[in-house]
Amino acid sequence: MVMPSILLNHPAATNPFGELQSVKPCDRNLKRVLLLAERMIKLSDNGDEDREDTGCGILYGMLRDSGYKIKQLAEAEKRNHIAKGWWDDS
Repeated sequence: MVMPSILLNHPAATNPFGELQSVKPCDRNLKRVLLLAERMIKLSDNGDEDREDTGCGILYGMLRDSGYKIKQLAEAEKRNHIAKGWWDDS
């Protein structure tokens, strides 16, 4: 669905990740990182189930490991934002 351009400029318009535009840019980006990490983990699980050789197994294992490491760092940063009173759950 394409939104009319006038609605895209509205402060409450959502971006492709579903967050409200009123969320601080640093929090919005952090939410995107968390979503990306979750997608990496899910893709690694799906790829590992469908793989046909060990090379793919290594690739998906690295993707999974990276996804979990990124998720851990992003969650720690989220806790820092919450402690500073910056985080907005909307």
